[in-house]
Amino acid sequence: MGGDREIGGDRGVERDLGAERDAAWARPFDEVDDYLRYVDGRSRLDGAAGFLASRGLPATERVVAAVAADKERRFTERLRERGVDAYPGTVRLLRALRGAGVPLAAASASRHARELLERAEVLDMFDALVDGDEAARLRLPGKPDPALFLEAARRLAEPPEACAVVEDALAGVEAGRRGGFGLVVGVDRTGGPGTGDALRRHGADVVVRDLAELIADTGIGAAEGGPS
Repeated sequence: MGGDREIGGDRGVERDLGAERDAAWARPFDEVDDYLRYVDGRSRLDGAAGFLASRGLPATERVVAAVAADKERRFTERLRERGVDAYPGTVRLLRALRGAGVPLAAASASRHARELLERAEVLDMFDALVDGDEAARLRLPGKPDPALFLEAARRLAEPPEACAVVEDALAGVEAGRRGGFGLVVGVDRTGGPGTGDALRRHGADVVVRDLAELIADTGIGAAEGGPS
């Protein structure tokens, strides 16, 4: 699914930073490098804190909350205006896995996960969903801690070593490796210099550009038989 790839601040936050706002603050948010390094796969608050820290700025509770709230507002507006499109290869893999009888869970730090899955018309393909609201209710730590994925595996009644984690975020790949999952698949959506290698360094066993590649590699969805 397409991700939330923007973060920003507001005038109140800038005033609070005062003299701390220097050349580092003036450097704009990079939608690829900064997003992958500090935001992707993390909760809103963790992402905001990580971005502020990267600029050498004080990540106080008030400032982090204000930046996260501004990011949330911008993302919500964009979601309402533009909707969401599912990656065709992702939908193909989901359908193939469902057809093979493989139980599926969606795990996301986003509180918008259910809405995004509904809008992409794939929510009914999952047997379980652990989203940001559930993570907050259960007080699960954010990625790269594996708690979110471990809860998803528990809801599928499967041990981690019998499950595969599919992730496009460095923090998510690392969480899969820390959780002892049997297979960690990294999805290199950006295809930038070194992004695939970064996913491997963080724990991916396999890296693909599109999830449809897994159908061809494993034979899932073939006329006879299921996943190998």
